[in-house]
Amino acid sequence: MSKSPKPIPKFRSEAAERKFWETHDSADYVDWSKAQRVRFPNLKLSTTTISLRMPQGTLDRIKVAANRRDVPYQSLIKVWLEEKLKEEA
Repeated sequence: MSKSPKPIPKFRSEAAERKFWETHDSADYVDWSKAQRVRFPNLKLSTTTISLRMPQGTLDRIKVAANRRDVPYQSLIKVWLEEKLKEEA
């Protein structure tokens, strides 16, 4: 038999709430057995800009392939990397 969860305190700021959850177990405050999965269909993934060095010939071949597909070469690189990662998984 599980005990009832403790009430979640009111916080004065996001920083105070962050500090609280860093030192407390959420299982004491939330009945996770009643949790439901949710989806955020419009949530955009965060991205990070990187610099990638490659031989000029390789970049030229990627640009030609992207041009044949009528897509920006940066997008083609991302698609190819994702495909390769899926193969590796």
